[in-house]
Amino acid sequence: QVQLVESGGGLVQAGGSLRLSCAASGRTFSSYAMGWFRQAPGKEREFVGALTPNGVTTYYADSVKGRFTISRDNAKNTLALQMNSLKPEDTAVYYCAAAKTWGLGFRTTSNYDYWGQGTQVTVSS
Repeated sequence: QVQLVESGGGLVQAGGSLRLSCAASGRTFSSYAMGWFRQAPGKEREFVGALTPNGVTTYYADSVKGRFTISRDNAKNTLALQMNSLKPEDTAVYYCAAAKTWGLGFRTTSNYDYWGQGTQVTVSS
């Protein structure tokens, strides 16, 4: 089992940057595929990005491609989301998630087995 705790959210002006972190418990973090999702008020939770267990391959939603970067440090059991050139439409609660298996469904919430509690990101215009 994996427990996930996000941090790093906050209020930032449009064009600014934030770095989110996700700390994972457990000895098997390196075996999990990891993802970031976000959920704005009144909207469904949506895919932001994901990376394979070894961190070599990453995938991003078109809306964040070129602005956001996902990385992981398996030695420290941490996942990060570097967010640059933030826009008001990036405002949401951001969640990290862990998947026991890596497959074609990495963009869907049902593919993930464990979730953090979320961290709020607010981008002002």
